[in-house]
Amino acid sequence: MGYELRVVRESPLAFAELAKAIAPAGFELRGSEEIVAGHGGGRHTVARWQGQVVGEPGSDWQVAQLLRLSAALGARLVGEDGEVYAVRDGVIEVLSGGTAMEIGKFDEIIDAGPAAWTP
Repeated sequence: MGYELRVVRESPLAFAELAKAIAPAGFELRGSEEIVAGHGGGRHTVARWQGQVVGEPGSDWQVAQLLRLSAALGARLVGEDGEVYAVRDGVIEVLSGGTAMEIGKFDEIIDAGPAAWTP
């Protein structure tokens, strides 16, 4: 199991609300738990429904998609260690302990697609 990012809201998210909100934002449900987004003619897993929305990104594209999904659900994207992922001025950044680290330009990451991180 990889590093988890969670979509967190002030009010709990019901599955029916998730199902209703994701389609207009360009996401689909595969089965009853997998949330996917398209790129390059394929469908790629972004997150899973586990009583909450949880992602284990393997690429910056998946992080960007999780941010899109969070915005569609009126939520924030939070890492296991409490860091918060956000888009500011078109740039994805991670906020932790009062420090912001840039990941990259949101639009460029979305366009690049789900190429996996390399060790």
